[in-house]
Amino acid sequence: MAENFDVVVIGAGPAGYVAAIRAAQLKQKVAIVDKQWMGGVCLNIGCIPSKSLLKNAEVAHTLRERGKDFGFSFDNLKLDYSVAFKRSRSNSDRLVKGIGFLMKKNNITVFMGSATFKSKDTLAVAGNDGKNTELKAKNIIIATGASAATLPNVTIDGKKIVTYVEAIMQDTLPKSVVIVGAGAIGVEFATIWNSYGVDVTIVELLPRVLPREDEEISKELTKELTKVGIKIKTGVKFESIVASGKTVKVKLPDETLEVEQALIATSFTPNSKNLGLEAAGVKVSDRGFIEINEKMQTNVPNIWAIGDVTGKLMLAHVGSAMGIVCAENIAGAETITLDYDMMPRATYCHPQVASFGYTEAQAREKGFNIKVGRFPFQANGKALGLGDYAGFVKIIMDEKYGEILGAHMIGPEVTELLPELTLARMMELTPHEIARNVHAHPTLSETLMEAAHGADGQPIHI
Repeated sequence: MAENFDVVVIGAGPAGYVAAIRAAQLKQKVAIVDKQWMGGVCLNIGCIPSKSLLKNAEVAHTLRERGKDFGFSFDNLKLDYSVAFKRSRSNSDRLVKGIGFLMKKNNITVFMGSATFKSKDTLAVAGNDGKNTELKAKNIIIATGASAATLPNVTIDGKKIVTYVEAIMQDTLPKSVVIVGAGAIGVEFATIWNSYGVDVTIVELLPRVLPREDEEISKELTKELTKVGIKIKTGVKFESIVASGKTVKVKLPDETLEVEQALIATSFTPNSKNLGLEAAGVKVSDRGFIEINEKMQTNVPNIWAIGDVTGKLMLAHVGSAMGIVCAENIAGAETITLDYDMMPRATYCHPQVASFGYTEAQAREKGFNIKVGRFPFQANGKALGLGDYAGFVKIIMDEKYGEILGAHMIGPEVTELLPELTLARMMELTPHEIARNVHAHPTLSETLMEAAHGADGQPIHI
């Protein structure tokens, strides 16, 4: 006999578990199904463990390369990456247990297993414990995420040729590596591995690193990554990647690189197969992404989709925001409409990159007359005190109305500076108001105030 719920969520990642919690808060009877983990990729093998590794990398880089700047010297410095790995797993496990607690706190029924649509309101769940369960729901939310895409004629063996999944779960490091793809995952792993002394080469098909970011950001990041010894080859298409004995041979048009490991970090594919979407009549795009409207609703009114499986913007925090909006629409509660162009983006390489909105080129292409305010971290007292002052803040403003069209930052902890700017955008504040907001001194956030003064035509400290 089927169990009945108001809402069943398929997928317990940052989109799914947040949607489940919000639905439960809105007095819905909720169940959630996941075939592998509570917390999804983000908490288990993505955002959370990678940030732990990046902190270790920051310390390792300081000790290896910058000790003399701070008055430290070592005759026998030893870096044990296995300890960094264990710390990353500990932090991940702690947060995953926290998600389990939140499910209990909100009376959400958890099923660990694979869900398949039998009809638009019925799911068959093949439990990991061998038990099969049928769930009936008034509304079903698909939040199954995405997986690393494979490349034609490249065999992922999980040891020599890996995706981010194997890379983040290995407790030892190769001596040399080629990273294919200079997006967020590629440059973050480059930062970690380079800090531990790995010989790193990045190969990118497009003309620049972080190709979706503002062009000035890409140039500055290339300069800083090159400065620490990371080799960058952009505008290059590899011809083959083959594991051969103890090495991997990466053939490029004009050379062959022989390394211990190759990381494929190019793109993602939605987890929309094997869900029985055909039985429910749910439409997907040619690439397999589930099509939704602004309410997160598919073409089948009681079936909804959120997060990476929709391909809107494949970021954990965007998935969570979609989950809240989706649950509120299901319950008929007051909600908002998300503007995906204005969502914050964060890359945790060194220096960090953070942005939202239009790049300078995009703003001009859209016909805006713009003003740009810039401020370098080199002129910021807190950044100098940290000994970390590469980069700048850049705010793009519509000249006619003073509207903030986007912001692009590279430098120390810039990912923590985003909320002031995205809140200003959401509340329709202008750079003038940011400039007039008194910022504590000395802080990194003063760079926002200074860039806002610059956009307003009245720079103070430059």
